[in-house]
This record gives sequence, C-alpha cells and structure tokens, in this order.
Amino acid sequence: MGRGEPLADDGELVGQVARGDGRAFRALYERYADRVFRYALTLLRNRHLAEEVVQETMVAVWNGADKFEGRSQVSTWIFGIARHHAHRIGRGEVKGERVPDEEGESPDPSSTVEREVRVQRAVAGLPPDQREVVFLAFYEGLRYEEIARVQGVPEGTVKSRMFHAKKRLAEELRP
Repeated sequence: MGRGEPLADDGELVGQVARGDGRAFRALYERYADRVFRYALTLLRNRHLAEEVVQETMVAVWNGADKFEGRSQVSTWIFGIARHHAHRIGRGEVKGERVPDEEGESPDPSSTVEREVRVQRAVAGLPPDQREVVFLAFYEGLRYEEIARVQGVPEGTVKSRMFHAKKRLAEELRP
C-alpha cells in the first residue's frame, strides 16, 4: 500500500489485518476513526467517552479481524462494535453526572450556519434510539437493513424510529 498502489477495499483490509498487517490496520483506522468518533459522540454526547469508544473499537477490530465473516459490510461490523462499546461505557457512567459537550463557539450570523446549528440541536434533542438511526442513515449513509443489524433490532423497528424522528424534526425545524 505504498504510493501509487490502488487502495484496498474495506474487506481486503480486514483480511490483511487478520493476517497481522499493521499497514492495513492503519489504513482501516484512518478510514473509520473519525466516523466512529462522530457516531460515539452522537450516542454518548461526551468527547472523552467517544474517544475511548474509538480506541476500544479499533482494538476490537485488530483483535477480531480474523472472525469477520463478510456477511455484512465492514462498516456495519465496525459500527456494531462501536455501538456495543458505547453502550457499555455509557452504562458505566452515573446518570446525571454526564453533561453534553458544549462547543463554546458562537454561530456565524449567516443563515446556512444558523440552519445547521438548528438541525444539530434538533437531532441532539431526539431520543437516543432515534438520534442513532438518523446519524447512521443520514451521516453514514447506511440502509435500514444495515442499521437494523447494527442496532440488533428488526428493520421495521428502524423504520418506525426514523418515521418518528422525521416527524419530530419537522416539528422542531418548522419556521
């Protein structure tokens, strides 16, 4: 995977990681670390805990690459691992002590930035299951079938969560 060589697809990378290839793992890490961080931040609303989820997820990918059977996309597998670690870490937090991270930046006066801030706040206000479905569908581009695998629920449950999330977001974002 040096300069000029074509980039391996995710499945090839996992196979190489399973054989102990550190370069392949670095490539996979670079592809997924930020995505896993954003996903964990969506679930936990805490930057430090989200960073912990990234580390634990990627260690699990390294240790478990040889067990990946290819029955789902690599992204579905990795987000499933991340979800497991996020829920485990989240259960370890005492409810009420965790405070969502605040960015501390004042929004740009332009209408585009203000609209984006409104959308982010509206999504953040959704119940956790709905927020997770919205993130995986709109930010990660996963299909309902893949989201169902990540969440370990029937596809109909994902559709229901999305329906209610869209309805609530429409109400929140109504001008």
